[in-house]
Amino acid sequence: MSDHLVAGLVAGIEPPYYTVVFTSLRTEGDRGYGETAELMKELVAEIPGYLGYESARTPGGLGITVGYFRDEDAIAAWRSRLEHQRAQRRGRAEWYESYSLHVAKVERAYHFVRDGGGGAAS
Repeated sequence: MSDHLVAGLVAGIEPPYYTVVFTSLRTEGDRGYGETAELMKELVAEIPGYLGYESARTPGGLGITVGYFRDEDAIAAWRSRLEHQRAQRRGRAEWYESYSLHVAKVERAYHFVRDGGGGAAS
């Protein structure tokens, strides 16, 4: 995954690849969410074809996580992990008011990093 990090963002992945966009509205309180999220980060990194992720959350509980995968087989492998399935069930029961999931194939990708001398793009 670290080969694809630029300024803390996932970049430089040669398309085509897939994104899984998980947008959620959290309930109040942690109730083991943070610990489970850390475990999920470790486990997804074991999936062949997993390329990385980016995530952001507002103070009000709205979160967006984008996972990057080489192909649909990698997404299917992650979806079938028992620990991930358990976390999904717990999420519906305890951690999320609502969520949506979108899977997309990326055909083109660009990134920009300010280099101190006016910037660079690719």
